[in-house]
Amino acid sequence: MAEMFVDKFRSLVPKYLDDQWVAEDGLTPAELDDALQEAGVEIPLVLREFYLSLGGCEDLMEAYHYFWDPEELEYDDGYLLFMEDEEEKYVWGMRVDQLDVPDPIVYRRNNRRSAWRSEEGTFSEYVLDMFDWVFEELEPELDS
Repeated sequence: MAEMFVDKFRSLVPKYLDDQWVAEDGLTPAELDDALQEAGVEIPLVLREFYLSLGGCEDLMEAYHYFWDPEELEYDDGYLLFMEDEEEKYVWGMRVDQLDVPDPIVYRRNNRRSAWRSEEGTFSEYVLDMFDWVFEELEPELDS
């Protein structure tokens, strides 16, 4: 299958880390397949390409929110969980019945209320927007 998202995800390294993307920033297909087998989960194309592109890049995998390592992925409440916030108040996931969609919609669960709500964007849209927001917040303000 053709790579749909790899270039977008790889471009995040030079964009936000001022460094060139290198193979070590991602996982190898064998590493990812072994981790997914250990977790016992199936993932959509976009998440596969995310891990192949950035799964080894801690500076992005742990920027503001924490993307789970592939062997930690799990199904819960009808969702494939992939990310949580630092305080573990929220967890993000994709509906299990949508994992065959190349780039499914992202949902967020408030752990206190166990209530899910749509983030109204696909995984690729959500992740790219999230990194824009995170790194915009981290940039020092420029004097005019």
